[in-house]
Amino acid sequence: MAFSSSATGGGGNGYRTSGVGNRGSMKQTTANFKSLSLKSKQQNQNQQPPVVRRSSSLNATAPKDDVDGRVRVAVRLRPRNAEELVADADYADCVELQPEVKRLKLRKNNWDSDTYEFDEVFTDFASQKRVYEVVAKPVVESVLDGYNGTVMAYGQTGTGKTYTLGQLGDEDSSDRGIMVRAMEDIFANISPETDFVSVSYLQIYMETIQDLLDPSNDNIPIVEDPKTGDVSVPGATVWEIRDQSGFLELLQLGEAHRFAANTKLNTESSRSHAILMVQVRRSVIGGEASSSEDDNHNHLGRSCDPPLVRRGKLVVVDLAGSERVQKSGSEGHTLEEAKSINLSLSALGKCINAVAENSPHVPVRDSKLTRLLKDSFGGSARTSLIVTIGPSPRHRGETTSTILFGQRAMKVENMLKIKEEFDYKSLSRKLEIQLDKVIIENERRQKAFDDEIKRITLEAQHHISEVERKFAIELEKERTKCQMEYLDSIKKLEEKWMVNQQDHHSGFTSGPCNREGKTVSDSEELAKVEKLLENESNLRKAAEQEFNYLKAQMVLLTSTGAGGNTELLQLHKMLEDETIEKRKLQEEVSTLQGQLLQLTFEADQMRKNLDKVGSLNGFPNGHSHMENGHNPSFNSLFEQVGLHRILSMLESQDANVRIHAVKVVANLAAEEANQEKIVAAGGLSSLLMLLRSYEDETVRRVAAGALANLAMNEANQELIVAEGGISLLAVTAEDAEDPQTLRMVAGAIANLCGNDKLQTKLRSEGGIRALLGMVRFRHPDVLAQIARGIANFAKCESRAAAQGTKSGKSLLIEDGAMPWIVQYANSEASPIRRHIELALCHLAQHEVNVRDMIAGGALWELVRISRDCSREDIRSLARRTLSSSPTFQAELRRLRIEV
Repeated sequence: MAFSSSATGGGGNGYRTSGVGNRGSMKQTTANFKSLSLKSKQQNQNQQPPVVRRSSSLNATAPKDDVDGRVRVAVRLRPRNAEELVADADYADCVELQPEVKRLKLRKNNWDSDTYEFDEVFTDFASQKRVYEVVAKPVVESVLDGYNGTVMAYGQTGTGKTYTLGQLGDEDSSDRGIMVRAMEDIFANISPETDFVSVSYLQIYMETIQDLLDPSNDNIPIVEDPKTGDVSVPGATVWEIRDQSGFLELLQLGEAHRFAANTKLNTESSRSHAILMVQVRRSVIGGEASSSEDDNHNHLGRSCDPPLVRRGKLVVVDLAGSERVQKSGSEGHTLEEAKSINLSLSALGKCINAVAENSPHVPVRDSKLTRLLKDSFGGSARTSLIVTIGPSPRHRGETTSTILFGQRAMKVENMLKIKEEFDYKSLSRKLEIQLDKVIIENERRQKAFDDEIKRITLEAQHHISEVERKFAIELEKERTKCQMEYLDSIKKLEEKWMVNQQDHHSGFTSGPCNREGKTVSDSEELAKVEKLLENESNLRKAAEQEFNYLKAQMVLLTSTGAGGNTELLQLHKMLEDETIEKRKLQEEVSTLQGQLLQLTFEADQMRKNLDKVGSLNGFPNGHSHMENGHNPSFNSLFEQVGLHRILSMLESQDANVRIHAVKVVANLAAEEANQEKIVAAGGLSSLLMLLRSYEDETVRRVAAGALANLAMNEANQELIVAEGGISLLAVTAEDAEDPQTLRMVAGAIANLCGNDKLQTKLRSEGGIRALLGMVRFRHPDVLAQIARGIANFAKCESRAAAQGTKSGKSLLIEDGAMPWIVQYANSEASPIRRHIELALCHLAQHEVNVRDMIAGGALWELVRISRDCSREDIRSLARRTLSSSPTFQAELRRLRIEV
């Protein structure tokens, strides 16, 4: 499908934030190209498969079609992009394609041109499917047969290399590039049960090999087998994949970590060479094995025949585009990237020339790119190269260089070698599995026999137990029966004895006097009860009379005081209404004051933006207005409200008023002229109070930011420490979860770390531990502030040691900061890396820290900084530090490292 690159200006490098199929420069001419593709579909269906033949210039000799290992080269033309349609509207394309005869004419001028032949020539409307089938599919089939294969794209920046190779086709499946289609063919031709596919994705950036699937693995060495000469990267991450969706996820993950930059020739120019390595392991069954091997092993039984395994490796290389600095506008770090890209591409061209000319020496060690592609040019891999060019006559020189590169590559012939071996390990595993099955079956039968014996034994024991239980029950019944009979006999004898006793005393009777005495005692008892009942009745009547009297008195008092109570209640209600109204008015006043603060702040921000726009458009009056009246909105705010009133709003009960007030104080504190007024008015104490007492995340974040602004002044730093600011910031760092709040807290502590007088306080009150504790969130902005604080602290310690006011080991090392410093010394984020590199250099200047730094692995980082750091001053400082330390020098001599 269509691909192009716009020629907008810009600069600066950065990570891609989207997948390989979402490049903005490719989308620009997709619609134009699709229309061309629809017109050519019928023509492509009627065309025969292209005959691959050796291509050369018309003046060269005839091609050799019988050489299977020759590098096949195809050329693809990109359609004009939007910028070229306007700039080159009056000029013809610098190239003319003749796809039917596989020729290309490169116009020198209006009457003269050079003609070149290639294995295939693709016009600007050639489909992605046809490009894949002609260029990459033969290589993929060879990989499935056990050969190594390479597909590579070369060309000027912005000519569609990444589109041809790495397009995902999320929006349109017909846009899928070579990487995606190759993996589809591989998965369609393997068996998931017996075959395996693994993927690694690397990039070569500034002559370092980095793992796109694991960004922390950013310096991978190249290992060369001394016997076979094969080159490998054992330190790269290897993912075994089972389906296409897993591969697409890995491809998107890798592309998100690839370096890109905005240049005048390409808004998203690749700044590194991307290398996709696919390892395919296939088990050959049936008639796929070679006949000679079948003859050698036909006497063995089929069950003992070792399976045949073929191992192929597919390498897809998306080279970074060659560019001329004058046209791309690269500068600064982007210029260094362009130099590295051009040097590696130049080294690749030298190697291809040497191989094509059968030179006795091929300079493959000049670049890591050439070392990795050693097998692709002059080795044993089947290689296809697609060169991409643009039609613009302004880039005729780059187009000519690209075409000549392809012509030289066509002269390279590789010696293809199949990687085929018997899988004795698989056979061993198969026999082990069969043996395990026999052992398991034997164990199962033995266990069944043991279980049967155990069952019979248990049944016998159960039967014996049952008989014993029944015997015991019968014995107990018999004993109980005997006891009952004995008790019955005893009971009968007792009854007879009682009867005899009653008969013995029946002759004795009571007299009449006893009956009369009993009657008298009963009458007296009844009289006492009647008297008690009468007394209780009298007491009850007296209580009822008292209750009626008190009730009458209460009614009388209530009727006489009713008028006074009514007036008192009315006055009390009016007083309550006045209190409620006053509270409402106070709340409305506070709300209006908060809105005034917010509107004033927004008006100030709007005025600043308008002044910036005016200065950019060439209106100096707005700038002079700001210079003559610095912060007019805030001066007006002081006049209308007053700083004391603003600070008093920090204690308001209304959350919105409090938030607006703290935002205004934070913005005032950002300017040095206002800091003294804020501190004098008690603003520092108010901010510390907010940080201590309020749990609202917005208030804490803004208050911490205001403290960070105030902490930039040395006088304010001592006041912050005197009022317990370090301990308060440490507690906030431990409790907060919001990354922006942590960034503000880390910034405040980092500013305090730059004061020589506060070193001991920072450690004793937990400032250093809090700074290192915030590492747990791994947020890049927080880590940058932490690194800045550590660099400031190390610089102060280094200065104190040089002046003789400090001795002993660094407080950072004692608090356990060294492992984190070494871990992030080579961080991908440049602010973190720069501060950590400075911290390492300052720590290493004090000889007492050297042994701990060596034990913690800091020596290797210092050596790397002295060689590879992008800043010359830091490199020089690292070299001076290493050369001036006797301990470092002794360790370097022991390790045989030269600095």
